[in-house]
Amino acid sequence: MTFQDSIKVCFNKYVDFSGRASRSEYWWFALFVFIGNVVLGMVSHWAGLVFVLACLLPQLAAATRRLHDTGRSGWWQLIAFVPLIGWIILIVFLAQESGEASEPA
Repeated sequence: MTFQDSIKVCFNKYVDFSGRASRSEYWWFALFVFIGNVVLGMVSHWAGLVFVLACLLPQLAAATRRLHDTGRSGWWQLIAFVPLIGWIILIVFLAQESGEASEPA
């Protein structure tokens, strides 16, 4: 999946928390959000903040679909709230290859 395709798909499925997302779809979209935040943050702190808030729901939906693709529930995103180690575990889960398990309910 290309950079532009992943952005289109993630914004078209911005409230779709079911299904699966490939690694490339998720990580291209995460790169888009990061670059958009950096660029708009240099222009104005508020512009960067508004951009991140506008992309929050699509980012959560894409991460949920990505976790489904690895055979996990989208609720695993909450592990990011565990101090120090939570983000590392979540990034490892999101970076793993597609799982053969069926999609969680």
